[in-house]
Amino acid sequence: MRRRVVFVVAFVVAAFAGRFTSPLAVASPQKAASAPALSAEESAAAAEVLTLDQKIGTAVTRGETAYVDSVTPGDFVMVHGDGWTTGGKPLLTDTKQSMLRRVTSKYYDVLDFDSVKVEMHGDVAITYGRYLAHTTGGGAPDRAWFSVWYERVYAKRDGRWIYLSHRTVHGPTFGPDRQSVSDK
Repeated sequence: MRRRVVFVVAFVVAAFAGRFTSPLAVASPQKAASAPALSAEESAAAAEVLTLDQKIGTAVTRGETAYVDSVTPGDFVMVHGDGWTTGGKPLLTDTKQSMLRRVTSKYYDVLDFDSVKVEMHGDVAITYGRYLAHTTGGGAPDRAWFSVWYERVYAKRDGRWIYLSHRTVHGPTFGPDRQSVSDK
């Protein structure tokens, strides 16, 4: 038991080690000559998307199903799992309805984002980074900590950003600045 507690504490400390030097931020095009500078409008849109990204994570852990429902379209898809990132079958694929059931049940009680960046493509935005998660497994007595790298896609429709999809990816991810997110 003591060995398990030590492992969990070491894992959590390691997961948070880079967090305080890597705050939520817009990808910095100044770090790479090949990435164009964002206009003031693009910077504002990027900040809006990053704020939405965090609001969704917070809403998921609080069980705020109505809010998550309001920012996701009917064709939302969420692909989970390391099997998918290494070429195997996805661990799980959620539709909007199955993802909302997870929100309602408060399946995730921690979603702590780290190293989050954004790419802007007009009315499409891609966020990518890592999060540390804690789940109760839908009420099971076992509680699990894990960390995943992800990419999320957003689109601006009818004047507001919506969350189209989420994919677990093999990280660390690389962005337009071509530095590993884990190096920041």
